[in-house]
Amino acid sequence: MTEDRTPSPVPQGRLTRMLRLGGLAGGMGGRALAQGARQLATGQRPSAQDLFLTPANAARLAGQLAQMRGAAMKMGQLVSMEAGDFLPPELTQIMARLRADADPMPPKQLQAVLDRAWGPGWLRHFARFQVKPIAAASIGQVHRAQTRDGRDLAIKVQYPGVRDSIDSDIDNMGLLLRIPGLMPQGVDLPTLMDEARSQLHAEADYLREAAQMRLYAANLAGRDEFRLPVPDDQFSTADVLAMDFIDSRPIEALSDAPQATRDRAAHHLARLVIEELFRFDLMQTDPNFANYRWQPDETHPDGGRIVLLDFGATRGFSAPVAPRYLALLRAALADDREEVRRAAIDIGYFRDQTDAAHQDVLLQIMDLAFDPLRAGGIMDLTQSDIPRQVADLAMQVARTRTRAEMPPPEILFLHRKIGGLYLLLSRLRARVDLDALIRPDDLAQMLQARG
Repeated sequence: MTEDRTPSPVPQGRLTRMLRLGGLAGGMGGRALAQGARQLATGQRPSAQDLFLTPANAARLAGQLAQMRGAAMKMGQLVSMEAGDFLPPELTQIMARLRADADPMPPKQLQAVLDRAWGPGWLRHFARFQVKPIAAASIGQVHRAQTRDGRDLAIKVQYPGVRDSIDSDIDNMGLLLRIPGLMPQGVDLPTLMDEARSQLHAEADYLREAAQMRLYAANLAGRDEFRLPVPDDQFSTADVLAMDFIDSRPIEALSDAPQATRDRAAHHLARLVIEELFRFDLMQTDPNFANYRWQPDETHPDGGRIVLLDFGATRGFSAPVAPRYLALLRAALADDREEVRRAAIDIGYFRDQTDAAHQDVLLQIMDLAFDPLRAGGIMDLTQSDIPRQVADLAMQVARTRTRAEMPPPEILFLHRKIGGLYLLLSRLRARVDLDALIRPDDLAQMLQARG
């Protein structure tokens, strides 16, 4: 929600946005030079990272990207996702702001966007239109409206200039992120930029998102535990996505529900991620809690339905990904460390030539992650110490290596979804029956059925 955000105009035009980012880079560089001169005068020898990654510079970076929105903000989100375990704590903490809501655009800018999409006088089609957005993210913001014929709609409006500025924003962000000390060594910035460019062009096409929403709904046909909005073709364009509004509550409201209700919802959510990878080859990769809602219904066996929102970040995977994860799962359940290592190399977690000590730490992390699966039975996520142990090992990697080794971008998106799911189920204080959820033979059958 956007209650605490002050509306700010979205900077438009390639030159304007380039100057914003250029000014940000220049300001950070100027402050670093001044600070470096002061420290040299006192006999200190500061590093580039210490000079550039001050709390003040990190705050300016996150704040400016949140105001710019669009590709600049999305690139910041991806950097935070990919290199988060390797960034200094000051930058990691402040960059987390980019995973929260963006600043909404002011009403006059909103009207201009809708005038272009629907033509002047569009308000005559609506009995009411809520000008204050109910949500705002990196690409657009969402409004509630009711048509004259009584349709209750959620209307996602893209920020002006986002689509046209994607390529230049990504290029300019690439220059900014090459400032000494901003990114750890080993991050494949060109690949990350290409991935951001591809994702942004897909997310900025709202007609594509409407098609993805329908495709995803088709995969869930007959599944009464989920509900998805239906796109409204009359008001949907490449810049505006209209869909039926589903009256629901934040998914976190389930945390006060009976344990059986929470556990059943957790099973459905975890099963959905498995099916996205092994059966659908279609994953909604943004695990923001706001993309899940809960619709109570006392007549439903589960006590209600899970509402799924936002399909702009929906994507498939390259053909080898799911089979390689199945191989990793089989090796882990067999407790075959050498086969786990081989599967990890195939997926791209590290290379054959990677330092043996680094491989060992990463294999320890995998061993921790798979330990509950080997044990089987009911896993109570509120009692698990695994996230802390994994975080400790990740910090050990960050401290001992001068270069960060990252898996391919599509694997990072998969991790993003799995990590978000774990956080959500922990928030719900849920228990999951691992034996009922993960059966390698069932996953193999899904892959065979998919062809």
